[in-house]
Amino acid sequence: MPPRRPLPVHFLRTALLLAGILSIAVNLRAPITGLAPVLAMIQGSFALSTAQAGLLTTLPLLAFALLSPVAPVLARRVGLERALFAALVLIAGGVALRSAGPVGCLYGGTVVIGAGIAIGNVLLPSLLTRDFPQRIAAVTSAYTLTMGLAAAAASATVIPLATHPGLGWEGALAAVIVFPLAALVIWWPQLRPQPGRYSTNSAAWSASARGQPIWRSALAWQVTLFMGLNSFIYYVMIGWLPSILTGSGRSAAEAGSLHGVMQLASACAGLLLAPVIHRLQDQRAAAFGVSLLLSLGLLGLLALPGWAALWVTCFGFGSGACLILSLSFMGLRTHGSAQAAALSGMAQSIGYLLAACGPPLVGLLHDQSRGWSLPLALCLLLTLVIAWLGALAGRNVRVPGEEVPG
Repeated sequence: MPPRRPLPVHFLRTALLLAGILSIAVNLRAPITGLAPVLAMIQGSFALSTAQAGLLTTLPLLAFALLSPVAPVLARRVGLERALFAALVLIAGGVALRSAGPVGCLYGGTVVIGAGIAIGNVLLPSLLTRDFPQRIAAVTSAYTLTMGLAAAAASATVIPLATHPGLGWEGALAAVIVFPLAALVIWWPQLRPQPGRYSTNSAAWSASARGQPIWRSALAWQVTLFMGLNSFIYYVMIGWLPSILTGSGRSAAEAGSLHGVMQLASACAGLLLAPVIHRLQDQRAAAFGVSLLLSLGLLGLLALPGWAALWVTCFGFGSGACLILSLSFMGLRTHGSAQAAALSGMAQSIGYLLAACGPPLVGLLHDQSRGWSLPLALCLLLTLVIAWLGALAGRNVRVPGEEVPG
């Protein structure tokens, strides 16, 4: 029997890089989605008002919005790999601080977690553009699926942990620190210089910015608003879907289960979308079609709430697919990793600012109209705008700029 050949070094490096990417993805939602199920416990522990407790869910989104433009600057200074390592350090530190005890640590840790996630959110699409230029959609789908599954796991396990003797909500939230610590170990080899890898910490990042600035590009704004309005509606539904469902006669337990179904559907969108994107000449039809799934889901909740399981599945799948397309556009519509990082920073900054505004604005509209029909109708109208923007962003064109390495 002939001896087995060792695996090529290139294959091992690629496998380790993919493992590192997925390990980072695990940390981009789980540390904050695990907070919502224990929010009532936290509120009782510190005697927080509803507004003060709600701030804990808004702070990460505001951190995403405000710090996303900083991520490309950090990458230019220290390189993509070290910037992503720093993001994981921030997430781990924020998780530890959040459960340290005083209420100030609770809020401070939440902000630090948001800062770390903001850096990871912005720079992963740039990394994919550099290292997987022919597989952007496939790897994007893989890491968004991982991100969604980790978020669902965190949400599902936090209550059993919080009710375990001796843990409480502090221990349950602290337990998620295993994710960033494991990711730091897996990502560590990427900090070593590797032959053939183009360094983002170089003049090419400045070169890729020559030409029309990203903020002046109509295509960049189409990608940004496509992502931003989808984020707005998604976080409205994350925040208010249980109330919408209980308002239509569902029990709290049913509403919670359907809330989980929506998140699972959003995580699974990549399984069907990934094999399709790279075969398309452009993504106009895909972006338009999945946007209409958002419309269908919201229209169904308005007209036939008894079929809510179908409608939240449609909505979740459509929203997850829009996110995958948005992240794929960061690489598909740009020249090189530096321009991808700039577009990613722009889109995520504006997108998460819109997302942070969504739940309170829709809640205010609900209070003024004394029902969910008007808020759902407004979101339904926005889905048509998203479909239009998706058709524009899905064209096979690129933001003006120069082709550079990376």
